[in-house]
Parts: sequence; structure tokens; C-alpha cells
Amino acid sequence: MRPLAVLALALLLLLPAPGARAEHLTVFAAASLAEAIGALVEAYERETGTRVRVSLAASSTLARQIEAGAPADIYAAAHPVWMDRLERAGLIAAPTRTEALANALVLVGPADHALAAGEGASPAAALAAILAEEGARIAVGDPEHVPVGLYAKAALETLGLWDTVAPRLARTDNARAALALVARGEAYAIVYASDTRLAPLQVLARFPKASHPPIRYPFAVVTGRHESPAVRALFARLTGPEAAAVYARYGFEALP
Repeated sequence: MRPLAVLALALLLLLPAPGARAEHLTVFAAASLAEAIGALVEAYERETGTRVRVSLAASSTLARQIEAGAPADIYAAAHPVWMDRLERAGLIAAPTRTEALANALVLVGPADHALAAGEGASPAAALAAILAEEGARIAVGDPEHVPVGLYAKAALETLGLWDTVAPRLARTDNARAALALVARGEAYAIVYASDTRLAPLQVLARFPKASHPPIRYPFAVVTGRHESPAVRALFARLTGPEAAAVYARYGFEALP
């Protein structure tokens, strides 16, 4: 046999059989889950050898990608409205759907900026002080579709402040984009409580939980992927009791 043929045969024998190749998994997760999901996935990869790709964006963006046929195994949203939409379309395995954790809503500002209302003021007092500043803007995920914006709009409407605040909003693609504006000193923002550990800022006010729908993070396996043992194992890791301590470390609240 010729040397090149021998080399080609040797390389072919080194390739894994079609069924033996390690399975690659993909998680679509709300941007606010970035660090917590990253830590859980890193541990899972280290323990199992299974590679996991995490795609982070607004829940609305990820849901539309799944609707368009994007290859995802697990979807983790920051608002039930987008999980509901995928469930109605038959795009998630409904029996796998679970709410894994919760969050809270806060008003934040640059760490070195003194607000007239004072730290710890009520949302109404803090927002009034912000609006009194010429040119001040309040960044938030777009209230038309981004979960943190949906929660923020609901809270502002409940407090009778939406019509006053809406013209001063800087609408962003997700909660992290709003947070970035605060870190650069360009705006105040309404973000999740879990976001406050990620940038130099000060919490100016906390929105009462009764002012908006409960902030819940629904998780589900994408239709057709629940039969994969690797997907089921990863889903259990992301939503099970072991994950609770990780989420708490990153500022999320455990569900009773």
C-alpha cells in the first residue's frame, strides 16, 4: 500500500464512530442569567466532557430565534410571556417547563453621583429627583418586548408614574445594555437586583414587589430534545437543588 494511502487510512481509523462523537448542547438564556448559567455550564462541562454553547440575549430575541428554527436544546427566559408563546406554538416540551428562580426590580444610578432624593428613597421620590435633573435619562430594556422593561412598565403604571417617566426613557436591547449606560455615567436605570453586583453603581430605590408581576425565570427543554440523555442531565443541573446555591451567589432569589 502506498504511504499516502496508509496515512489516510490511519487518520480515518482515529476518527470517532458517528454515534460516539461527544454531543454538543446549546442553551438559549436571558442575558441577566449570564454569570450564573456560565458557572453552572462550566461545572457541567468539566464533570461530563460535554461541550455546551450558551447564547445570551433578551428573552424576546431568543424566542424569535427558536421560532425561526435556531438549534437550541434548552430555553431559559426572564418572563413567562415568551415561554407561553413558544409553548402555544408547540416549540417547547411543556412537561419540562419549570420556574427555577426569581428576581427583584431596582432603580440604580452611577456610584459617584449624589441624587437629591437620597439613597434608599421611595421609587416615586427618586424618580422625581432624577426628572428634575436637566437631560437626565433612565435606561431600561425596551418595555415593548424586553422582560425587564415589561416589569418596569408595569411597576411605573402601578405607581402612576408611567406617563411622566416614559418620555425620559433610554430604551435598550436588554438589562445589561441599560446597566452599561449607568457604569459609564450616562444614565440612571431600572434593572434587576441581581445586576447590581456587576458594575459600580448605587441602588437608589427598590420597587415594591406588589407593583409588578412576580419576576420569574421559566426554563424548558425545546421540543424534540427532551429524549436526549445529555439534554435531560444538563436541564437537571440548571434547574435542580444544586443550582439554587449558585443562583443565590449571583443575586437571584430562590423560589419556595
